[in-house]
Parts: sequence; C-alpha cells; structure tokens
Amino acid sequence: MSLRRPAKNQPENFEFNNSSLAAANKILSKYPEGKQQSAVMALLYIAQRQNDNWIPLAAMKYIAKFLDMPYIKVYEVATFYTMYNLSPVGKYFIQVCTTTPCMIRGASKLVEACKEKYQKMNVNYQMIKAVHGWRLNV
Repeated sequence: MSLRRPAKNQPENFEFNNSSLAAANKILSKYPEGKQQSAVMALLYIAQRQNDNWIPLAAMKYIAKFLDMPYIKVYEVATFYTMYNLSPVGKYFIQVCTTTPCMIRGASKLVEACKEKYQKMNVNYQMIKAVHGWRLNV
C-alpha cells in the first residue's frame, strides 16, 4: 500500500453548495437516528464531485462537523480508499487497478497500452499532467 497525502495547497474553506447539500440531506434521511456517521463515504463522494474531483482538508472538516464525528475519522476514510483524490487531478482522470487480482485479469496490458498512447502523442509531459490525471492503484 502506498502512502497517500493531501495536497500542500489547500483552500481555507469548504461548504456544500445547494445541490450538494440537498443530496447530502437526502442520503442522511436514509439512515436511522444515531447512525448518520455511516454516510461518511457518500458525503466524501459528494464533496469530491463538487470540488473538481478532489477532496480538500477543509471539506473533510466540514463533513466531520456535518456528521458530528471526529475529523480524524473522516480523514481516515478519505486517506484509506483510493477512490477519493486528496489532491487536484486533471480534467480527464485515468486510474488503473494494479492489485494482484487485477494483474491476473490483464491490468498490465492496459497499463502498457496507456503508456504507449501517451508516448505516441509526443506531447509535453507537463501539458499531459495538467489535462490528464494518471494513477496506478497498488
């Protein structure tokens, strides 16, 4: 497992917009009283979707207050699951699973095909990094 760290440059504030707040409240209504903290993953997803596909620390703190739970618990979930991006990613985000089961099913061929495609494009790496996010999940 690789170490996942939040981005160095973080926004100071985060708050759900109206549509995100409505979605969060709809999700919370599905949980019994006292069990709303179980919605942490869904709320992290909503925050990530609202914030250009990544979750800043301010969003984690906001969700912790929203769910009345310790911030560290939200942070633990966000840093454990690779589906949550802790730093900004490109407009087009490519993520390939490279765990043992995925490799057995041929993930290495997919990784090589993507690398070849980038090489054939012969484009400046910084431009690719800005437009495309790329991560191998190990």
